[in-house]
Amino acid sequence: MKRSDASPASGRQAGCRAARGFTLVELMVAIFVMALLALLSWRGLDGMVRAQAYTQARSDQVLTLQAALGQWTADLEANEQAIPQNKALDWDGRGLRIVRRSGTAPSAGWLVVAWSRREAVGGGQWLRWQSPELWRQGDLQQAWEQAAQWIENATPEQRQREIALLPLTGWQLYYFYKRDGTWTNPLSSTGTVIRSPLPNVPPPIAGFVQPVAFTPPDGVRLVLDLPAGHPLAGRLVRDWVRPTVGGGRS
Repeated sequence: MKRSDASPASGRQAGCRAARGFTLVELMVAIFVMALLALLSWRGLDGMVRAQAYTQARSDQVLTLQAALGQWTADLEANEQAIPQNKALDWDGRGLRIVRRSGTAPSAGWLVVAWSRREAVGGGQWLRWQSPELWRQGDLQQAWEQAAQWIENATPEQRQREIALLPLTGWQLYYFYKRDGTWTNPLSSTGTVIRSPLPNVPPPIAGFVQPVAFTPPDGVRLVLDLPAGHPLAGRLVRDWVRPTVGGGRS
């Protein structure tokens, strides 16, 4: 009969070694590794969330800019020039006033809209103001004057009709006249002073200044200076040309 070499004491020692588990050092190393993995995972998720928020903010800014330029174009497209005794487009270096139709229906009234830039907390803002719908010549003239006051020094009541569009460090306009074929500063001697005599006005006599009518430009160039941090930071130029001018709009 064979004799077994394994004693009961040696069997008990092997069982103890199998059941003893991790040492304290091994446990601490495992916890440290898991904490490191959790930290790296959190940083990765945080980076993804930040990148998504940044992309969303930039996308919102681009959409806001597109909406503002779309409204700018719509106001110029609807500009109403056939208004007796009224200038329907005026740039004074600080703001632009426009008389436009409120819609395409024959019964649509007039609107006076104004665009300007105003200093605000955190930088300048591009703003748009709009009057209520108007049907009478007297109301139109009053709204035209209110728009000028809003550009110069807006009252709290007038500010209720304005919309802040986007941050802006500066802006400028240029007019285009087809007969000259050039873009000019509206405030220069070749800009808004281009005028034509009013029809049905008798020839001037001594001491009489003949009234003149404003000649609307055939195109308007908008130059915006967007601040740093904007997705399109820098200078943005947008040209608009009347549909009646050869070549369409640009």
